[in-house]
Amino acid sequence: MSPQLPPVAPAVTAELVAALSPRLRKRLDSGIAKLADRPVVRDGAVVRIAVDDDTDLELHAPDGAVRGADAVRCGCLLAPDCLHRAAAASLAPVAEDTDSAAPQDDSAAEEEAAQAPETATPEQRAAVRAVQLATSAVLEAGTDGAGAVLQAELLRAAHTARLAGLHRAATTAVSVVTALRAARAADPAYHLTDLAAGLYEVLSVAHRLPSASGGELTALRGTARQPYRPDGSLRLYGLFSEPVLTASGYAGAVTWTADAEGRLYQVSDVAPGGAGRAVGAADRTVRIGDTALTHRELARAGLAVSGATVSPTGRLGAGAGVQAVRAPGAGWHEEPVARLWAEPVPDQVARALAGGRDLLFLDVTLTGTAAEAAGDCLLAEGAGVSLRLTAAHDDPALPHRDNLRLLSAARGTRLRVVARLTPAPHPRAQLLAAEHPTRADTRLDIGLDRLQGADLPTTTAAPSVPVPASASASDEAPIHLLRRRVHQTVSGGRPVLALPGDTRADARQLRRSGLATAAELLTDLHSAAADRAHDVFGRLRPTDPDRFARAWLAAAHYTSELDRTLCLAAWTS
Repeated sequence: MSPQLPPVAPAVTAELVAALSPRLRKRLDSGIAKLADRPVVRDGAVVRIAVDDDTDLELHAPDGAVRGADAVRCGCLLAPDCLHRAAAASLAPVAEDTDSAAPQDDSAAEEEAAQAPETATPEQRAAVRAVQLATSAVLEAGTDGAGAVLQAELLRAAHTARLAGLHRAATTAVSVVTALRAARAADPAYHLTDLAAGLYEVLSVAHRLPSASGGELTALRGTARQPYRPDGSLRLYGLFSEPVLTASGYAGAVTWTADAEGRLYQVSDVAPGGAGRAVGAADRTVRIGDTALTHRELARAGLAVSGATVSPTGRLGAGAGVQAVRAPGAGWHEEPVARLWAEPVPDQVARALAGGRDLLFLDVTLTGTAAEAAGDCLLAEGAGVSLRLTAAHDDPALPHRDNLRLLSAARGTRLRVVARLTPAPHPRAQLLAAEHPTRADTRLDIGLDRLQGADLPTTTAAPSVPVPASASASDEAPIHLLRRRVHQTVSGGRPVLALPGDTRADARQLRRSGLATAAELLTDLHSAAADRAHDVFGRLRPTDPDRFARAWLAAAHYTSELDRTLCLAAWTS
């Protein structure tokens, strides 16, 4: 995926792909690959791709994104029915409906919610069924088979869902397409677990929504944007900043702050861009009131806000009525900030697993490093458990991995850190911020500040050691036998699970471990994958994507819920 291309609205990509002839649809993925290697030039709101020496393709994005099919123009002889327009739209990031930094009047949203029917409308049932079918087709094909045509079908279904007021399904469906593109492009930002979680979310919403009512239906519908509500005057204390870099082509920074009661608030600056914008955003002035603080400065200072507006997730608005001035900050060991670390870690983990904030405030002692398939992780002891601290981003432009590598040499150092919980059968979290290992009262934003060798204490570096598979908690409770098939389906689709082979050994091991339900789900998943009946002439009948998707959804739901239970148990043991 080229970060230089402007985001394209889902409906535009769907329209351009749908207009292709069957012959051109078969050539779309190869056309995308060829276009990805062509030179790109930006001229104001117009981005030009040199299709060949004599032909240019233009994407017009006056507001930063391509909003109509007529904004994608090609100079070749076959235009507008050429392959190039659809290829360019499929190559570009998917435009998202991002929350505005300015406060929004949520009275219309509240009125709409109050007048919404208590059950799904026929239009919504039809829209969510379209999303379900398109997602099932993607699941059946796997990442290797889910090319631009299947992606466009899912984008079309997402657009239809949004028009029907099903914002949660639409947003998650778009995120699935973004993850698919990242997977097929071997983007370092891609993670199989993220795509699996997106597919699970879409199919779960589609499964539950037709029969939902009341509050459950409202939650399943979702909202078009987060409403910003007045919150009076706030006295905030900076905690840390983290870079934002998404596979969908957005980048920037978010600075986290806390009030005197320990409630968290964020100030964000996220816009279309790549790693360069993520690196530079920390030195941009925060967009709130008249303050001249940068994100990096706010992370270590304070803020007094009057006329504040806040979203349900704690994001601060920046409307014309908001006033903000710099104020003194507080160290991590000083009140009121220190109370964040005083909360018992099991309570923090339980809240995160229940859908609350996923930040953990920990006191740890560094013990070394361990080699994993995804890269080295930092080992630490804290809250009575041994935990693994991992990199939040793998992009080499960001210093996450370099900082973790250097911190591993500070074995025995005790640090106060901020991390983001990673649900797993063992204590695991992404390291976001930490105290400096040798400078008292100095904080490090792990994704923005670069440690140097001279910053480390003079201790002997701990060697990197491989983590034997037999030592992981997932082998002690072999749910990994089912989770592996769930993830294999996402990568390889139905064909991988339909391959001949004896799956009874895995089912027997699950039953011996007391996971009889997991064994039944594993057996059903394989059975659904291999279910290909023949007609009276001996020909294979079409597959039943509904049955396969239901079997996968049941297995994914079971592993997700059991993982939550194992994760909480690991942090409280």
